[in-house]
Amino acid sequence: MSPSPRKLEIISVASTLFKEKGYSAVTMRDIAKAMGIKAASLYNHIKNKEEILTFIIISLAEEFIEGLDKVKDSKATCEEKLKQIISLHVDITSRNTNGMASLNNDWMHLKDQLDHYLVLRVEYENTFRDIIKEGINNNEIKNLNPDIMLFSILSTLRSLYIWIPQKEDMEPALLASNLSEILLKGINK
Repeated sequence: MSPSPRKLEIISVASTLFKEKGYSAVTMRDIAKAMGIKAASLYNHIKNKEEILTFIIISLAEEFIEGLDKVKDSKATCEEKLKQIISLHVDITSRNTNGMASLNNDWMHLKDQLDHYLVLRVEYENTFRDIIKEGINNNEIKNLNPDIMLFSILSTLRSLYIWIPQKEDMEPALLASNLSEILLKGINK
């Protein structure tokens, strides 16, 4: 069941506050004040702050898994799959920089869904690594350590939520194309 429009509004306001102040520093009162309502009114839609964080993080993690599954199952070359993964990150991050801040910075505050999130994260990283290994085995990409490749690419992609809001004039497709070129082929001529 998808959340009501009011609940989505609360989640959106909260995700902005979480990015600005950090999850731990934000109270339900802060969220209510930002919405111009009384804190008690929030509880008609949300149980607590953790429910908001859980929705943000789990829905994003599941969106990444769904996108990665489509990439993995495609008949594309490994290099093309890696480009598609980079585009997936740019697309999701461009649409939800605030949520991505929570995904990267606040996941450890999950309680009931922490184990589920960690399973999704490991599944994502393992599938990504498997695509890299397949590319190595097929002689499509250099035979270097797949873990270092994964770390290098994901480090850049996971920090996009910081960089993208400062570059609002950059088209996501152009960003994905340039990132693919740099991350997959380097900067040498």
